Amino acid sequence: MRRTPWRQSGNRGESAVSEFEEDFASMFEASLKAKRIEKGQTIEGTIVGFGHETAFVNVGSKGEAMIEVAELKNDEGVLEVAIGDTIKALVISTTGGIMLSRRLARGAATDKQLESAYEARLPVEGKVEREVKGGYEIKIGRSRGFCPFSQIDTVRGTDPAQHIGRVYPFRITEYKENGRNLIVSRRALLEVEQRAQAVELRKAIVPGAILTGRIASVPAFGAFVELGAGIQGLLHVSEMAWSRVTDPAALFKPGEEITVKVLRVDEATEKIALGLRQLLADPWEAVRATYELGQVKTGRVTRVTDFGAFVELEPGIEALAHVSTFPPTGHSKGWAKLVAPGTTASFEILNLDLDKKRIGVAMVEEGATRAAGSTAQTGVVPGARRTGKVERHESFGIFVFLAPGRTGLMPWSETGVSREADAAKLVPVGTDVEVVVLEVDPAGRRIRVSHKAVIDAREADVVREYSQREDAAQAQGQGFGSSLGDKLRGALNPADR
Repeated sequence: MRRTPWRQSGNRGESAVSEFEEDFASMFEASLKAKRIEKGQTIEGTIVGFGHETAFVNVGSKGEAMIEVAELKNDEGVLEVAIGDTIKALVISTTGGIMLSRRLARGAATDKQLESAYEARLPVEGKVEREVKGGYEIKIGRSRGFCPFSQIDTVRGTDPAQHIGRVYPFRITEYKENGRNLIVSRRALLEVEQRAQAVELRKAIVPGAILTGRIASVPAFGAFVELGAGIQGLLHVSEMAWSRVTDPAALFKPGEEITVKVLRVDEATEKIALGLRQLLADPWEAVRATYELGQVKTGRVTRVTDFGAFVELEPGIEALAHVSTFPPTGHSKGWAKLVAPGTTASFEILNLDLDKKRIGVAMVEEGATRAAGSTAQTGVVPGARRTGKVERHESFGIFVFLAPGRTGLMPWSETGVSREADAAKLVPVGTDVEVVVLEVDPAGRRIRVSHKAVIDAREADVVREYSQREDAAQAQGQGFGSSLGDKLRGALNPADR
């Protein structure tokens, strides 16, 4: 038996003390349990008894709560529940015990209760009745409120009608004219929940994780994805698909559900990088089996840069037609007029680097075909006489464009002009020049050409033609009186005649 400084003698005194101690202990325990419940929280409990004006609700380990009997009656005044029934209600007070309100929770709140909810920042349930200018009309009990579009959710959807008819908890943000003018927000409550959930959710957001979220917004550089609890990640435009995406808004709309993969998480800035193409089949996996050098494919020019044109050979497979593969025009950007974005043409595969996912191509004539590494189809073989275009001048010679992907070097010794001459003026970039192919390496990439060989060949042709005429003249008894050298000089220099 416990000792108390004022304990009375006799059984009656001891019994009174014991009952007082038990009551005090019960009240103290109930007070501690009540502190575990927060005002504004929605809880579930079982009706265990009725008083004259108050009903008692068992809320499990959280203790016992009370609710006004009037709140358990319908509009006709008939009691809707009995002992043993389970109800959901809102905690409106924890001072001196747990006090519940069912009407606030189910949207039948009185004006006085709404005012109390506004002052205590308690949530109230309301039904989204219809769409009005700038937002929604919300029915809360006998009152009507207004919820702006921006406050109905944390993510702005594309279909405002999706919320009509729904019942949501709201927070009253403005209470004016004795409740005739109510402004409410569902977003305010969602953000409170999100902050509570954010810590746990971030533990699951790690590189490699596959998560489902909703499109929050779609700027020009990508899409922000709501992953939950107010946490957003960026799906950059370059990570949306294997093919180039120019308009993210054409693919995604705010409010749409999307599954993404977490690529990177910056713990310092809390920035999250997401990817979608990583969940799709990589088209480059098939390149090794279906692409080969010399193959000609139809492609579409997607963009033009200073160093060449990017060509889409198929969705997700992009190649580069380097500026050096286009015929020189004498203007720095002249080649770009041949391949404006959107142009469709035939392109030969010049090189493949599967590890770096790079393909080099050159634009060729429609219908052209060529085996891998072959130069015969272009006519670029030793001994061939070709007309090319001057591509550029260097101190050691002149580069001559012969065919797409085929550029030959003409050393100064093979130009047929002296080194003191100004080659840029004699044969400017873009000028047609006839050359003889001297050497071609097996891959057809290193080619040596000569214009001097063309000059020599022309002189040889003239000499041969003259010799043939001279032989014919001698056969007829002509040709005396002049030396062969004079006649050759006259043939080679007709202007001196």
